[in-house]
Amino acid sequence: MLSELYIRNFAIIEELRLRLDPGFNVLTGETGAGKSIILDAVMLVLGGRADTTAVRAGSDQAYVEATFRLESALRDTLQPLLEAEGLDEDEGEFVVLAREMRANGRNICRVNGRTVSLAILRQLADPLIDIHGQGEHLSLLRPRAHLPLLDAFGGLDGERRALAAEVHKLQAVQRELESLRRSQRDMAQRIEMLQFKAQEIAAAALRPDEEETLRVERVRLANAEQLGRFAGEAVALLITVDEDRPAVVDLLGRVEHALAQLARLDETRAESLANVQGLGFQLNEAAADIQDYLDSLEYDPQRLNGVEARLEAISDLKRKYGESDVAGLLAAGDRAEAELITLENSGARTTELEAEQEAYLRSVGRLAGELSRQRRAAAERLSAAAEAHLADLKMAGARFGVDFRAQPSPGGCYVTIDGAQQRLAFDQSGIDEVEFLISANPGEPLKPMARVASGGETARLMLALKTALAGVDETPTLIFDEIDQGIGGRVGDIVGRKLWSLAAEANHQVVVVTHLPQLAGYGDAHFHVSKAVADGRTTTHVTALDTDGRVRELAAMLGTQGDTAVSGARSILEHVDQTKNGLPVEEY
Repeated sequence: MLSELYIRNFAIIEELRLRLDPGFNVLTGETGAGKSIILDAVMLVLGGRADTTAVRAGSDQAYVEATFRLESALRDTLQPLLEAEGLDEDEGEFVVLAREMRANGRNICRVNGRTVSLAILRQLADPLIDIHGQGEHLSLLRPRAHLPLLDAFGGLDGERRALAAEVHKLQAVQRELESLRRSQRDMAQRIEMLQFKAQEIAAAALRPDEEETLRVERVRLANAEQLGRFAGEAVALLITVDEDRPAVVDLLGRVEHALAQLARLDETRAESLANVQGLGFQLNEAAADIQDYLDSLEYDPQRLNGVEARLEAISDLKRKYGESDVAGLLAAGDRAEAELITLENSGARTTELEAEQEAYLRSVGRLAGELSRQRRAAAERLSAAAEAHLADLKMAGARFGVDFRAQPSPGGCYVTIDGAQQRLAFDQSGIDEVEFLISANPGEPLKPMARVASGGETARLMLALKTALAGVDETPTLIFDEIDQGIGGRVGDIVGRKLWSLAAEANHQVVVVTHLPQLAGYGDAHFHVSKAVADGRTTTHVTALDTDGRVRELAAMLGTQGDTAVSGARSILEHVDQTKNGLPVEEY
């Protein structure tokens, strides 16, 4: 709920900080004192249109800040958006919306001190406040909000969830079926391509390590002469003796013999002897290994051509099927085989899915039809409740209705209506498109609420609906402007009582701008809005009234003088106190 409102340099408000009660708040004061300006400031911070003419004369910018305390349910609703935008660093129970409007036309939106887009500001503000009399922030004027409200009023959330679950299952079947049908449309061509691919890869008789083995063999075949020359030279140096030079192995033997003699005379050289001993055996082993390699070398142009051709064939297959190695080619062949099996069995699977789809369409139709029936019954109860509240508000001729629409669709669910089966469009909420309708005057047809004239009459219509929906409407703060337009004191008492009940019994915070003392008497907190001229400038002030201040304000609102006015004001407060405490009271 709105715990604090701060306004600076907005119209005739120089600086104002208003701390609101969580219950029923009333704002009173002379016409032109600035009550509507305060509501305009609230509209601005909720994302309303920024008009630079509202910047106080002589100032560069206007600033409005609204601090909301979030109950747990609303915090859970807003938390995903706050986290997604990085606006909930402290994870506190408060959210602060601010709007800065500069005289040059630029305006800046902030949430919890961080700059955001206007769209994000509006998205966060939308569930926080309904302003009645200013349609831009009135949730009941948005038809998309009507169906959830009706379901909540009728206690149909469980039925709606069950329907949504069934629709989800149907959609999964439909997605698979559509995928199969797309495959079937191109099935012949697809099967032919997959068969060719699988056969070509299979015919290549690839082995996972074949490509690397062939590359090694190609190097040996292409360089056989050089490899043989280097290997032969190594063998000759290690073990072959000729007249010009001894073999390395023989020289190593002579070194070992000399070190043995040295170590016998000087024991400190034993380590040198140990390092050399055994090297002769290792060199003989190395010479034998190189000789085997030399014997395996051969220059075979025909085999080289075969290896080159095989590597080229593998490269062509990789390029053709977009794979990087032989393992990828083998996997592609396996996938082609698997898809072929799926396509060959797709006819049977399609038939199976079509039967499942038909069963789900009938199941969804039964659930949607039953939900629609219960909605219509709930709509009748809501209409009766709303019209009863309208009668209390001296609008006995006003009527409320709920318009139900359903759209025929060849692919829709099966719904039986008046004994006849129809196919109707549906979504996860069912088959119904719902809109609330109002007729404010006898003889006038029901019209969508968005087309009802604005002003006090509309505010009373909204009050009647808000009262009827009080238990299911989750908007925490309700602001009513012009609700007392065209009504007298007796109706004002009824309106005040209903507004107070919205706060006391339905856990809403209510803010009302009023000129009626009978209505204002029900306020849990009473604020007097006034304006004064100082140094040639007009400035709006707001004062929180104590009991004596309320008596004086209500007396002034009664329009009489002296003790009579004071007595009347006290009588109003006593009447309200008795009403709030459930005591019997006399009507005005």
